[in-house]
Amino acid sequence: MKMAGGYGLNYPAKCFDCGETTILADADSGSNPNGMTYEIREEGKFRYLEVGEGEPLVLLHGLFGALSNFSGIIEHFRSRSYKVVVPILPLFELDLLHTSVGGLQKHLHRFLEYKDYRNIHLLGNSLGGHVALLYVLKHPERVRSLILTGSSGLFENGMGDSYPKRGDYDYIRRKTEETFYDPRTATKELVDEVFGIVNERMKVIKVLALAKSAIRNNLGDELSKIDKPTLLIWGNNDNVTPPFVANEFQRRISQSELHFIDKCGHAPMMELPDEFNVILEKFLHKLGQPAAVD
Repeated sequence: MKMAGGYGLNYPAKCFDCGETTILADADSGSNPNGMTYEIREEGKFRYLEVGEGEPLVLLHGLFGALSNFSGIIEHFRSRSYKVVVPILPLFELDLLHTSVGGLQKHLHRFLEYKDYRNIHLLGNSLGGHVALLYVLKHPERVRSLILTGSSGLFENGMGDSYPKRGDYDYIRRKTEETFYDPRTATKELVDEVFGIVNERMKVIKVLALAKSAIRNNLGDELSKIDKPTLLIWGNNDNVTPPFVANEFQRRISQSELHFIDKCGHAPMMELPDEFNVILEKFLHKLGQPAAVD
């Protein structure tokens, strides 16, 4: 039986790939282990980070998401003429009926309309990439470019055949480490938060709901409709969304370019942020240059 799960964790459901790598700190606090502290704004139903000035660079986290996985991007681009925005997706706050990839996309749309962001550079990791894909397919008028890293949206990926026992901390630690090329990336803070989530019944139910929703939202037949400049940044050692997934995204999205990062797993922006930022900055800079004339 194939399993659904983030950080290589296994849940008893036939699952589209939803492996996630986006928690190091509690999103409510806006803190992270790199010593930065971010102010989380709350306006109505929306919670988000916004720093810098310029074209919006909107970052979408994955299933167990929080700000700290994006700290390298935030700190690099906030001073480079970009308004860096991280909406906190309501992964566990939506009612069960609307706990779906589509429900997250609708929340994102309402947020971006509320803020009236335009010419958006939309970046998503893992499940956040899936939400970004749905958004650009439904609302291309607001998007200038699309950036995907370790994105779901195409293929299932069986993650094993064992159910994580409640209270089995060592199991959770091992499965979290397997998400990364360098297991040291799985800090105690990261493992503690994953452990807390998989031991909370309602959160596990919602993880399963999102996983099943992802199966129903396979986008393979729709990717050819995307006509935005698209950057694919992939870990060459990603065992959640392996390199062949990136190659397939590139084949199906006409205006896409693909870059692999060696010795890197499912979250390149977290594991090797300097390399990731060099690739992203070159891509964004190129978008700002006039088109070549033959």
